[in-house]
Amino acid sequence: MHRSTPGTVPAAPSPVDEVLPAGKLFTLGLQHVLVMYAGAIAVPLIVGRALKLPPEQVAALISADLFCCGLVTLIQSLGIGKYFGIRLPVMMGVTFAAVSPMLAMANNPALGITGIFGAVIGAGVVSMLIAPFISRLLALFPPVVTGSIIAVIGVSLMRVGVNWAMGGPPAMAQIADPAFLKMAAAATAAGLPAPAGPVPLIANPGYGALDNMGIAFFVLAVILLVAKYGRGFLSNIAVLVGIIAGTALSFALGKADFAKVASAKAFAIVTPFQFGMPTFDVVAIVTMSLVMIVVMIESLGMFLALGEMTDKRITQADISRGLRVDGLGTLIGGIFNTFPYTSFSQNVGLVGVTGVRSRWVCVAAGIILLVMGVIPKIAQTAEAVPAFVLGGAGLVMFGMVAATGIRILAGVDYKSNRNNLFIVALSIGFGMLPLVAEQYAQHMPKALSPLLHSGILLAAIVAVLLNLFFNGLASREEASKQARENSHGSD
Repeated sequence: MHRSTPGTVPAAPSPVDEVLPAGKLFTLGLQHVLVMYAGAIAVPLIVGRALKLPPEQVAALISADLFCCGLVTLIQSLGIGKYFGIRLPVMMGVTFAAVSPMLAMANNPALGITGIFGAVIGAGVVSMLIAPFISRLLALFPPVVTGSIIAVIGVSLMRVGVNWAMGGPPAMAQIADPAFLKMAAAATAAGLPAPAGPVPLIANPGYGALDNMGIAFFVLAVILLVAKYGRGFLSNIAVLVGIIAGTALSFALGKADFAKVASAKAFAIVTPFQFGMPTFDVVAIVTMSLVMIVVMIESLGMFLALGEMTDKRITQADISRGLRVDGLGTLIGGIFNTFPYTSFSQNVGLVGVTGVRSRWVCVAAGIILLVMGVIPKIAQTAEAVPAFVLGGAGLVMFGMVAATGIRILAGVDYKSNRNNLFIVALSIGFGMLPLVAEQYAQHMPKALSPLLHSGILLAAIVAVLLNLFFNGLASREEASKQARENSHGSD
């Protein structure tokens, strides 16, 4: 415990540790929940449908996911002893990086859902064991590297925000030609051969619809107006005000449906191993562990971004505790019928937008998620928020992450060390590959898919290697010295 000497004023608590009034905590926490909700439930929806589970079991996956999101968020933001929790405003959710291998497992009759959960549990244990090793990579992340990675994180997230505003993922841009399907059905009914050739695709009228985009820009406008003219607490919840206004407008226009809220259960207990005891396959565990290495390196970038936003120096011990929660959350996820967990990057942007740096806001959000996990009616209310409403908010939040990276890069020395320009240019260029050419890796080994389709990880690898190539061990030693200096006073 810190002891102040007589005649001195005790140091003010860090903004990260500031405990806000209960009403503000709830409102700001709800804002975090609404921002992450669409991403939080997407993975159980995708995997549940791939496994051809009945609707009630898919709903069970979603409830388990929300419950674990809340539990793991509490562990990360509150912290447990000296080994778990970075104690920053971090929201935890299921990672999309694990979707591809889990879909492959879902299509393997020898694995199925119990094999997926076994792989998740195994990968969680492995992740906790290797977290201290990953945390030692802090010495390889000077500002020229961290700034480039954080900028790529923001730009990568912008794709999510834009697709929300469009109404869904890019795959929704085209649909099968209804006229062709109708003709084929008529031919089949008449006993005639179906039309030859592939099914023609036409533009999906629901994707990028002008009215939906108009609502997204309405949300954006409300956020900007509240941010400029709002005072005090109101300006801090600009994103929440925008989402509520956009949802109300959508409901008035018949574009938001709350019918599912009435039919949802009032209470549902989340129990472990609801789908049976997990089965453990070595290859599946190794595959999922490789995915978790990718996830943990991405989390390291998120932690550095939050450190910049909250003016808190991030030490190696901090990162090690944070990464252990990625592993512990994944272990908990496998036990409670859900999937691998990581720090949710979209909520990092919200910290930048609101300027609220208290980790207790995420503690409140974690409690809200726990409640949503056991009260499906509450979860269905948040689920009813249309994607294009979230898109308007996403443009602001995700842009803030990119702006943080740019701010860090603004402090890099380019005059006396022009090679830093190459590091920034090429790391951002490689980070854009999965965004601008999604199929660029189609002829490469499938085993490399988690690496090749993560722009954040590509940017990190290129930035670190180029920094070592151009700036050598001197830069690395300087970063190590800085990390040691930052570690003074860490628990």
